[in-house]
Amino acid sequence: MNKINSVNEFVIKFANVNGSGSASANQMFAKGVFRMGIPVSPKNIFPSNIQGLPTWFEVRVTAKGYLGRREGVDISVAMNPQSYSEDISEINEGGYLIYDSTWKREFARDDINIIGIPLTQLCVNEFSNPKLRLLFKNIVYVGALSYLLNIDKMVYINLLSEKFRGKEKLITPNVKALEMGFNYAKKNFKDFCKIKVKKINKTKGMILTNGNEAAGLGCVYAGATVCAWYPITPSTSVAESFTKYCQKLRIEKKSQKNKFAIVQAEDELAAIGMAIGANWNGSRAFTATSGPGISLMSEFLGLAYFAEVPVVLFDIQRGGPSTGMPTRTQQSDILLCAYASHGDTKHIILIPSNPTECFEFSVMAFDLADRLQTPVIILSDLDIGMNDFSTKEFEWDDKYSYDRGKVLSKADLDEIDSFGRYLDVDGDGIPYRTYPGTHPEKGAFFTRGSSHDEYAVYTEDGKVNARNMSRILKKHETASELIPKPIIKSSNNSIGVIYFGGSDYSMIEALDNLSNEGIILDSMRIRGFPFGDEVNDFILNHDLIFLIEQNRDAQMKKLILAEINVSPDKMISILCFDGMPITASFISKEIQSYLAEKKVQELIKEK
Repeated sequence: MNKINSVNEFVIKFANVNGSGSASANQMFAKGVFRMGIPVSPKNIFPSNIQGLPTWFEVRVTAKGYLGRREGVDISVAMNPQSYSEDISEINEGGYLIYDSTWKREFARDDINIIGIPLTQLCVNEFSNPKLRLLFKNIVYVGALSYLLNIDKMVYINLLSEKFRGKEKLITPNVKALEMGFNYAKKNFKDFCKIKVKKINKTKGMILTNGNEAAGLGCVYAGATVCAWYPITPSTSVAESFTKYCQKLRIEKKSQKNKFAIVQAEDELAAIGMAIGANWNGSRAFTATSGPGISLMSEFLGLAYFAEVPVVLFDIQRGGPSTGMPTRTQQSDILLCAYASHGDTKHIILIPSNPTECFEFSVMAFDLADRLQTPVIILSDLDIGMNDFSTKEFEWDDKYSYDRGKVLSKADLDEIDSFGRYLDVDGDGIPYRTYPGTHPEKGAFFTRGSSHDEYAVYTEDGKVNARNMSRILKKHETASELIPKPIIKSSNNSIGVIYFGGSDYSMIEALDNLSNEGIILDSMRIRGFPFGDEVNDFILNHDLIFLIEQNRDAQMKKLILAEINVSPDKMISILCFDGMPITASFISKEIQSYLAEKKVQELIKEK
């Protein structure tokens, strides 16, 4: 029988029961490979219920550094009889199936290699506690994989020691379970598996983490002291990460008092209201949510936009509409975030593509919000936010100072006759503000969500309101020069591709695959909104543009067409919205299929 033979290039997929404690073991497997110097991309594919339904954990091991999801499975660790048929069908010809042979089973495929390990029986023989048996079963198959794939066993022993540091009583039985799996595979499947892990040095300067963890840490480094939030998948871990790092870094050493405030609000509307109030008082505050939360927060987003109060909002996108698929990924909140609230509103959006950018953009968001006195939304997604990636180490300059924008001090106020909160003094649309209590006499004003003049005085004069609205739009135009510039790779081809966010990893691989087929495309990764001149120029300089999106309605295309005067006919949408991260194979096939049409071939020929 054929056997897949590869070194440091494969996909392994674990099929478990949700609530069985398997995720930590599967994550440990991925960390072990990473410590062997090989980039990995683990993905936890879990249901929205608490317990009982099938769950999967997919790890792509890739010395080439392609971290996007790949179709097909080379090794399946099938621990859930409910999903056997699906799990087995995904295995590539010549691949490997690992299952619990405590219960003998027949499998309908004769083109895959079967590795039966009596996991349950091994644990029953060695451990008396039924709950621990279930947990240790997961460690046993990690030990077996350590032998089968030639992963240094000490890597996993060290990981277990680190995990249970301070709980030494747990180290011994976990190591025992690991050894059980290793020894069984060594005795019964010597040289059976031809997929191997070989130690290299491709992870130097990299860490293994997820976007939400990175964002929480970024908020700490950005000087945020207040987080108001309401739990919702997949954004909850942003607030949890922030809490964790505040408890490490934001406790006064002498008094042991917290130098932060974290409030779980009664709902999303209350959460953003608290964050806006804290910012108005001079704190740096934020909230985190997903699409349904953005819908609820829209009223307060309009208030912050019109009253010109800074606030930072993390939207970790998931499947929609309504409740949708809470544990699946999409890029379907683009239009919602760009224009959230009623009336004429436009919000600043930052779009990271990896955990490192989640950290960097978090810091940037607070500076932009303060400088522009407006909401700033970081638009991530479940894949980036909750799944670990091999990513560049975070960097920090200790000389960095926060940009609090145009804030008048008591001395500044003493030098002016009257304070106009909404006056455009510098011609950039950005007025000056004060923090409450700065001056005993000057600087007081009403923060109005209703129509007001330059001095925050209520008015229903339409001309005054129009003047104010025009000034705020000027501020938005100023923002286009401050947000992260798009990443452009150009060889002056006539055809280009635009993508953004979590599509980055797969797009990099797809561009390489297309290039190998003789199809060379210029590319641009959008990293924020409003669009700068670079986006406009890229579109105008190409005859045909492919636009890669993970939503049904081509939302980024709609946003571009709404903001840039360009023909829609030259923009071809490639859309994936099944809730799974888009793959390079899907992108490549869709582009190749379109380019095979006669009219496009003629266009290429003419050029």
